Amino acid sequence: MTHLGLPASVGTESRGRKLTSFRAAALRANRGVPALAPAEARDRWIRRRVAMVWGLLILNALTFYPGYTLVLPIPHRIGQLITQGSLFLALFVALTVNRRVVIRPNVFLCLVSLLVIEAFMLLAFGQTIGTIYRTFRLAEFVTALWLISPWWGRRDLLLLRYHLTALLVVLGSVLVGLMLRPNAAMAEGRLSGVFWPIPSTEVAHYAAVATGLVVVLWFGGLLRGRATLFVVVVAVTMLVLTHTRTALIGMVTGILVAGLSLIVVKARVRRFFATAVVVVSIGLAMAAGVVTTWLARGQNSHELVSLTGRTDFWSLVLNLPRDRFQVIFGFGLSNGSVNGLPIDSNWLVAYMQQGLFGVIVCATMLLFLLVNSFFQPPGIKRALALFLTSYAIVASVTEVGFTDATIYLLELTVAASLLVPSVVGRRQE
Repeated sequence: MTHLGLPASVGTESRGRKLTSFRAAALRANRGVPALAPAEARDRWIRRRVAMVWGLLILNALTFYPGYTLVLPIPHRIGQLITQGSLFLALFVALTVNRRVVIRPNVFLCLVSLLVIEAFMLLAFGQTIGTIYRTFRLAEFVTALWLISPWWGRRDLLLLRYHLTALLVVLGSVLVGLMLRPNAAMAEGRLSGVFWPIPSTEVAHYAAVATGLVVVLWFGGLLRGRATLFVVVVAVTMLVLTHTRTALIGMVTGILVAGLSLIVVKARVRRFFATAVVVVSIGLAMAAGVVTTWLARGQNSHELVSLTGRTDFWSLVLNLPRDRFQVIFGFGLSNGSVNGLPIDSNWLVAYMQQGLFGVIVCATMLLFLLVNSFFQPPGIKRALALFLTSYAIVASVTEVGFTDATIYLLELTVAASLLVPSVVGRRQE
């Protein structure tokens, strides 16, 4: 006897499997555990591993700085092992989630890969151990970014949510250090991380970017007002305690640019800017002296004009003796210093390490993101990408930026991921 043209044994086996599946689903329901469809379970598995990859990349970018009084007495070697080992682990997890090494072609990562190729080219001319290590580290960093590129353009803003979560976790660690060791956290009059060694300028960077992202998400109606207000108050307070002007200017510029991109389509943004103009005008009129004192940070006019003395030794970079090849391609990746002094400028670091070629590639990366944003329809993705790009442009003047494995490179990657079209279908997942 057959069932729908199949042997009786096949029909019985099929009915048995369905009965077993039904019983298992009923058992999960009785236990209060919702049953997930295979596609949903796999998507959650993928999202967890992509989150792990992103978190490990951020941990690698959180360079362990020696010399800080820490809440946890972490030896320098152990701290370096944690940050350096996180990159290998990130690469391994990325390979587990993308076993077939499928990549999504995009212009941004192609431009970043040009920096990697040029850095390897310079190894042929003999380099130090530090340069060789930094070159391979950048290559591994960019490879991990390529491996998670298939999950760009998701409608749930996957990479952006993970990046914002990571920033809030880092800021939370700074707050824990401030509560446990307030004197150490404010040892130089500027808030720094003592739970994990984080300089005040980096704390300001994380606070400014987290504030800007939360505000722009609120612009788009993706965050509630109370949650936004709480994060903004805490993060801005931390930003003020760091006494870092670059992060403040970058945050305000980014919010302004992102808000203007939404001002036509969002009434909330129009009301926000109208209110902000009134509040800022009244605030400046009543507390102009306090604001001026905070911005000056006790510095004289020469220190302000020289950007806290940065321009005094930027000339050292420009005056380094170099031949024509080094003018075009630089000296190779280094720690971003000259004569023991930090350069603190993305453009001068790019010129010293990778020459005019590196400067042109960095400028092209930013120009590509701006032009690509211009051709996007007004919306939250475009606004978020414009905020991150605008902030990077401002910060690149006085901060080491995206020529190496840094948070800035991750943030520009997030901006690029927001500008690619969404792919709907099983193939993307």
